[in-house]
Amino acid sequence: MSFLSREVFDYRRRLLNGLMDQAGLDGFVVFEADFFQFFSNFHVDVQTWERPIALVLPRNGEPVAIMNALSTGHVGFAKERGSLWIEDVRIYCEFPLDPRDTRTSATFLDLLIDAVADCGLSDARLGMDSRSLWPGDIAASFPSASFRAMVPEVRALRWVKHDEEISIMKELCALSDWVQELYFEEVRPGRLIHELDYFIAKRLFEKAAELYPGENLEYRFYTLSGPSSASPHGDGGQVGKRLERGHGLVNIIIPRLNGVTIENERTLFVGEPSDLQKRAYDAAMRANRAAVEQMVAGNEVQAIDAAARRVICDAGFHENLLHRTGHGMGLVGHEFPADMAYNTRPLLENEVYSAEPGIFIKGVGGFRVDDTVVIGTNAPMVLTSTPRALEDVILCV
Repeated sequence: MSFLSREVFDYRRRLLNGLMDQAGLDGFVVFEADFFQFFSNFHVDVQTWERPIALVLPRNGEPVAIMNALSTGHVGFAKERGSLWIEDVRIYCEFPLDPRDTRTSATFLDLLIDAVADCGLSDARLGMDSRSLWPGDIAASFPSASFRAMVPEVRALRWVKHDEEISIMKELCALSDWVQELYFEEVRPGRLIHELDYFIAKRLFEKAAELYPGENLEYRFYTLSGPSSASPHGDGGQVGKRLERGHGLVNIIIPRLNGVTIENERTLFVGEPSDLQKRAYDAAMRANRAAVEQMVAGNEVQAIDAAARRVICDAGFHENLLHRTGHGMGLVGHEFPADMAYNTRPLLENEVYSAEPGIFIKGVGGFRVDDTVVIGTNAPMVLTSTPRALEDVILCV
């Protein structure tokens, strides 16, 4: 089973405790869905702006989760399979209860105030993961407590991955390489692009049923072909589009297994590409290699983007850049840091990044090779291995 274990919980709690010690805090309160999952291993099934949740994490003591009645079954299933790290989960209802109902009529705020008190934090110094308005409501009950938004600081806890996370990433990257093999086999002129994507998604979930029964696999995927791929996320009118001979296509494969995410993207050609397509693809591929070479602990984060951008600009495609070279990955597809192209801090061992420099030529298409890469001490570890040489990606000749 690929659910993260309590060892990962203990690792993340040690990181959070270290942050609290450094900042002089007695506890931490989490309101955002991704940080809730980071510290609970619970896949949040609600929109937190309409059904708020919270996780109260005292520096010393057991955490308390506040959740909505909608999640009752979800919580029960998670407890049964042992994937939920939090023992004390308190449920509120968002609707008036029938007089015969035995459940509590307490609101989210009621339960949150109780949890803060039960954790011994009534007059404590508390950090939080957002600039939520809820602390203002709590302060009315606990005027001696103080709240401090620590968004950048808690984001930094997600940079370095636990070995279990990297192990799942390796599994996912192998699965994504298998998916890429299907694309190589199934591309043909005239094929409806949506039909191709969903045919391959069907095969993926059949494979996942063998590998991960009873686990949580999500899958983001889409193919962009021809001039549409000159916009990194498509032209907004993909319905009815078909693969055409002479087009390049970019496929985007982003699986997420039990709260761990990777990326694998390739550029393929339907028939022989033009000289311009070949030059752009060669520059994108060399930019990818240049970016990966910088993914070594001690190098500046911005060195990744600078190396790839240098290759693309020297090849004459400086006006065809639309985005930075990549981003952090982990719990979600786009992890921190978000300012990769300007970030001067040193890379740390076991951070994980995408290496996805892109070239986008209006009327022609996009050219992008994207790998998932673990920062190493002496050399990077590239987890995606789908072929990328030009002769390998020219199909249907």
